[in-house]
Amino acid sequence: MLKTFTDIFKISELRNKVLFTLFIIIAYRIGAIVPIPGVNTEALKSFFDAHNNGLLGFLDMFSGGALNRMSIFSMGIMPYINASIIMSLMHGAHLIPYLDKLEKEGEHGRKKLTQITRYGMVMLGTLQSFGWIMMISRMPAPSGVPIVVNPSLSWIVMAVLTLVTGSVLIMWLGEQVTERGIGNGISLVIFAGIVERLPHSMLSIIKLVQMEEISVLFVLALAIIVIVVLVLVVWIETAQRKIPVHYAKRVIGRKMYGTQTSFLPIKVDQSGVIAVIFSVSVLSAPLTLAQFTPGWTFWGFPIARKITEWLSHNGSIVYSLVYASVVIFFCYFYNSISFNPKDLSENMKKSGGFIPGIRPGEPTSVYIQKILERVTLGGALFVACIAVLPDYLRSVVSVPFVFGGTSLLIVVGVSLDTIGQIESHLIMRHYEGFVKEGRIKGRWFNVK
Repeated sequence: MLKTFTDIFKISELRNKVLFTLFIIIAYRIGAIVPIPGVNTEALKSFFDAHNNGLLGFLDMFSGGALNRMSIFSMGIMPYINASIIMSLMHGAHLIPYLDKLEKEGEHGRKKLTQITRYGMVMLGTLQSFGWIMMISRMPAPSGVPIVVNPSLSWIVMAVLTLVTGSVLIMWLGEQVTERGIGNGISLVIFAGIVERLPHSMLSIIKLVQMEEISVLFVLALAIIVIVVLVLVVWIETAQRKIPVHYAKRVIGRKMYGTQTSFLPIKVDQSGVIAVIFSVSVLSAPLTLAQFTPGWTFWGFPIARKITEWLSHNGSIVYSLVYASVVIFFCYFYNSISFNPKDLSENMKKSGGFIPGIRPGEPTSVYIQKILERVTLGGALFVACIAVLPDYLRSVVSVPFVFGGTSLLIVVGVSLDTIGQIESHLIMRHYEGFVKEGRIKGRWFNVK
């Protein structure tokens, strides 16, 4: 691991990518502490402390703590994620033929789809920002002090424009990391916000031990549980179901290649952190809509108030069931749009490949689909349990866990993906060195 770390700075291209990524993350963290004027930050902080174990705590985590400071980056990357979800749903369901047409136009079509997603992000960001502004304007802090000093129309317009602009800037920063840095920029933005809380959480636990509210043995037991869960998450994130694939004898040019055996890897958690991020984003939509109709009732039942209560209290049975169901749905949904067994079986048939005991063509497609559904079920249930259980225990035990289930899945998934990209760059570099110093008939020669 240490050798890999030192090799990063030996390769100029990789070093520049890593330094550029760090620069963007630092710029993002600076913007996360720049507040919007006209907000009582102390009252806002006490409001978040009272609702920290619910969806508001999740949204604050995804914004890197910018939400409880009411900074210019308070909306985070959520509007862009919501727009991406809507585009994926419409494309997966083939609701709009124009989108299917763009998908088939190659690079030009993908640019058009990206542009449409950005426009949708601005529209959703405006709605979410306005809903959030209305929420903090109406709800006072637990002490009774208003969060917004003067919620005038001019202030509301200024705040909404600032939040939408900040969200667009975060999207641009994430895209720059994806194109010129290391890792997925959007995921790294969320990752940076979660890791930023680590020192504060550690200090909170130390203070609880010093105040003798929890014992050292309890902290050690908690650390063991966190380590075990971390190992399980890494194991699931890297686990694969390998389907053996045989390739018949083929004649290429003047050479005949014999039967070859390969494997078709199917990850247990194919969606990675996407399902978890999408789930939190979707759950934030009802909370936002409830702010537009705070008095919404149905036959005397206060729907808007109940939605706010259910989504603001983590650990409740209703919240846990809804959250777990949404996670499982997005695990299957992501696999349906990213993994096509029919195309895979056709490509396998064209290249002379077959699964032992399964006929090529449609039977192979059905076989792969069955395995995919079974593997996805196990991975989706595990992800749902990890996402819900630690947060439920936190609400029961009332201990500030360093990482909740959702944050743990995101941190592990993004870390593995980023490390994988760094290692691929190192492998390519070593491969280039091998080509430059090739071997012919046992002798080394230098390539000019």
